[in-house]
Amino acid sequence: MALAREGDEVHVISYALPFRLELVDPRLTYHEVQVPRYPLFEYPPYSLALATQIVEVARHQQLDLIHVHYAVPNAVSAVLAREILEPQELKVVTTLHGTDITLVGNDPNYLETTRWGIDQSDAVTAVSKWLRHATLETLGVSNRIDVVPNFIVPERYERARGGPGARRWAKPGEKILVHISNYRPVKRVLDVVEIFERLRREMPARLLLVGDGPDRGKVERRCHDCDTCDQITFLGNLSMVEDVLSGADLFLLPSETESFGLAALEALSCEVPVIATDVGGLPEVVLSGENGYLLPVGDIDAMTEACLELLRDDDRRRRFGAAGRRWAVETFSEAEALAAYREVYRRVLDGE
Repeated sequence: MALAREGDEVHVISYALPFRLELVDPRLTYHEVQVPRYPLFEYPPYSLALATQIVEVARHQQLDLIHVHYAVPNAVSAVLAREILEPQELKVVTTLHGTDITLVGNDPNYLETTRWGIDQSDAVTAVSKWLRHATLETLGVSNRIDVVPNFIVPERYERARGGPGARRWAKPGEKILVHISNYRPVKRVLDVVEIFERLRREMPARLLLVGDGPDRGKVERRCHDCDTCDQITFLGNLSMVEDVLSGADLFLLPSETESFGLAALEALSCEVPVIATDVGGLPEVVLSGENGYLLPVGDIDAMTEACLELLRDDDRRRRFGAAGRRWAVETFSEAEALAAYREVYRRVLDGE
């Protein structure tokens, strides 16, 4: 959307409309990938359908460059489309986000394909220094990898500050904790509930859980077993997370691994201190002792103590929140990321 606002013609190609994509700019167009289902195939061949759609859009819209997110299958499909389009020249830029390397790319069934897609790309970026290192170490790729972090649009979070935010779900006097994730086991949402249960023994509190996924059933059963259903609110998937984060007291992210930690950055943008684990790319987002705390994976005791320290000292918590907001705006702004991506685009289009 930012590229289109600045005058570029942008075509978004995906199997579904991204929920945050606003199609209000005439320079921004969405193309849905149609995956045919034939009895001949046990599994629909999405990667081939994607490659075909890239070819069609690139050919008819005269695209200069395709920027794909995730190495598998998107980078592989884009490289295939580039070969089909020859002699029309289409540059391929691939951005790595994490699971394409730490989960899918690390699987022996996909490792060689993942490595090939990355090495065949004209340029590669990763969302954190940690992810760049993990990619080089895990896959042994030879291609250069630039780091362009995830980013925020500061104005979105500024607008949310004027509303009721998280307080609309809480009773007067309750401290509000928030967690946002896809409820996969790696997110350790049960740790979030355990920390919350310990906190509510010390003070009135409410936990807001945003997102959905495979572990949600386990979390709901835990709430029933521990009789905390009245203090835990499940909000499901929301696109405007700032409307929940604004006004919250703390954000919990006890993940087993995070390639970046975008949810943590969004919390900091809303002046909410973050209690998270010292893993992956999180130390590049959360400055422990300044805008939150980073602690070992599974250390429920330490995380609970860190929460209590901030919840019992409103002045300190507010200082952490203000520092987090400054850090997020100064270091992870949309303008900074856009300039970095434009430099990558310029480099590959100029053949450097």
